[in-house]
Amino acid sequence: MNFKRFGRPAVIAIAAGLALSSCAANEGAAPAADASASTLTGTLNGAGSSAMDAAQQAWIAAFQTANTGVTINYEPSGSGGGREAFIAGGTDFAGSDSYLGTDELAGEFASCVPGTKAVDLPVYISPIAVIFNVEGVDELNMDADTLAKIFSGAITTWDDAAIVALNPDATLPAETINAVHRSDDSGTTKNFTDYLGQAAASGLWDEKASDTFPFGGEGAKGTSGVVDAVTNGTNMIGYADASQAGTLSTAKLMVGDEFVAYTPEAAAEVVVGSPLVADRAADDLALDLNRKTTNPAEYPLVLVSYAIVCNEYADAAQGELVKAYVEFISSAEGQAVAEENAGVAPMTSELIDNVAAVLATVK
Repeated sequence: MNFKRFGRPAVIAIAAGLALSSCAANEGAAPAADASASTLTGTLNGAGSSAMDAAQQAWIAAFQTANTGVTINYEPSGSGGGREAFIAGGTDFAGSDSYLGTDELAGEFASCVPGTKAVDLPVYISPIAVIFNVEGVDELNMDADTLAKIFSGAITTWDDAAIVALNPDATLPAETINAVHRSDDSGTTKNFTDYLGQAAASGLWDEKASDTFPFGGEGAKGTSGVVDAVTNGTNMIGYADASQAGTLSTAKLMVGDEFVAYTPEAAAEVVVGSPLVADRAADDLALDLNRKTTNPAEYPLVLVSYAIVCNEYADAAQGELVKAYVEFISSAEGQAVAEENAGVAPMTSELIDNVAAVLATVK
């Protein structure tokens, strides 16, 4: 993984410092087999990404089992809503499928010590599936150009020549395409539009990546809303976190010269080859995902969800609770919980180490 700002030596140095710190400061940092060993108490409130709700609920159950004095609430209100609530001080952390924007970083964070900022910490990696429900079609191939035309409204029927060319063996109906997008501000939308903007040919998708879908059409609230709309509609297509696609059919995407089905492993491979976003604070781990890959071992339509936390909390006790919880969800143990319960790709050991290094500095 191409980390330009926070390398392995820094991780080792911070880890060494942690080994010398007091046991009390780290007590309860991750769930232990013996719940009675934890002295953590209090309530944490988080909100944001609906895509990672299944993982959050699994993490919360595991953490609360090991830390019986802690209650954690997570509201899957969407990435944009989660960031807004956190910035306003309504929650202790946010879950977001898109990292904080420069305008957000320029403002104040109500839960943080005045003058300090928040950081983006990757905790969840998942492919975004192009889900469809089309009469008589079980398999579907797509490329970025064709998806851009469908979701912008330039292609309107399933038997369009561009779709037929990608699917010569399919019986495509001469019916209207019903394309569903997220109606709420969504990090999944930002990742989807980022993919189209980078991977589609010039002029086909000129809109900037955004939490807000830039065109009209049918909208549905939350990941579950899009999945329900595609499931219950006719001749539908949409996009959703793959862990919540359920039994819906999913399209293969053209990567290089091959059509590639999503897998957690292929999503993780893209993250491995992606650098950090340039010109951000040294402890911010926002990733600049490589959407233009031509390597068929990589699936470029992927999202990375972040835990957004303060550098330094105005309420130190809340800061310790947030730190303990995020240390768990970003650990190898926490990643295994998410993989088992939400089918997502676990983070690499290098990324786990880099997140741990930043968390060691959170107060």
